[in-house]
Amino acid sequence: MGIRLNGGEDDLAEVSEINVTPFIDVMLVLLIIFMVAAPLATVDVPVELPASTAQPQPRPDKPMFLTVQADRTLVLDETAVAPGSLGPVLDRVSGGDRGQRVFLRADTSVPYGALMEVMNALRAAGYLKVALVGLDASQRP
Repeated sequence: MGIRLNGGEDDLAEVSEINVTPFIDVMLVLLIIFMVAAPLATVDVPVELPASTAQPQPRPDKPMFLTVQADRTLVLDETAVAPGSLGPVLDRVSGGDRGQRVFLRADTSVPYGALMEVMNALRAAGYLKVALVGLDASQRP
């Protein structure tokens, strides 16, 4: 009496379906990461920006936003800055890197002369790379 250990079928059946469960898990983790990181990447200083038709430029990882509000107060990121102490505050935030670009935002009601005073203060502090921030004209109502 002999025992046959092999069923005679050496071929494994091919499965043509894709297991999507790991892909869904990865997408959910990425969604959570972006939901947490997105609010941290925005500046919450309310300002009415003018529209621009210029091409959008790439943004650095940690930009420095200098905002001139309607009442002409200066805000660096989310910290109020006295006009006379703009240079030392910029040095502290940028780590002394005066080659770093400063993104200048101003309310539409700010006079041109006041904006030029801020730009002159930036130049006097050694920050020559200034980018003016505006809204995309095609997205404005």
